Amino acid sequence: MARGGFPGMPGGNMQQMLKQAQRMQANIAKLQEELEAREYEASAGGGAVSVKANGKKELLSLTIQKEAVDPEDVEMLQDMVLAAVNEVLRKVEETTNAEMGKITGGMNLPF
Repeated sequence: MARGGFPGMPGGNMQQMLKQAQRMQANIAKLQEELEAREYEASAGGGAVSVKANGKKELLSLTIQKEAVDPEDVEMLQDMVLAAVNEVLRKVEETTNAEMGKITGGMNLPF
């Protein structure tokens, strides 16, 4: 067996693969940091409710326009808040998956 390799596989190829994996790992870590720092926005009810979140899926702000507050229809406001929050979280997930896919080449790694 070649030194540092596997039967039928020269040692240099294994070292090259390890270096490539290390570069990918560094790129992933850097991208994760960048994605976590990004801010995302979503709204519902024609802008009556808007939400901001970061890439860590933490809500940063929730804004409710006065016109959206109707004591006779609290359910509508609740629905708009849920819709806006779910949309912003979907955006975070979608963006993270798309950006990671560029680095990992669709290897479906768990992030």
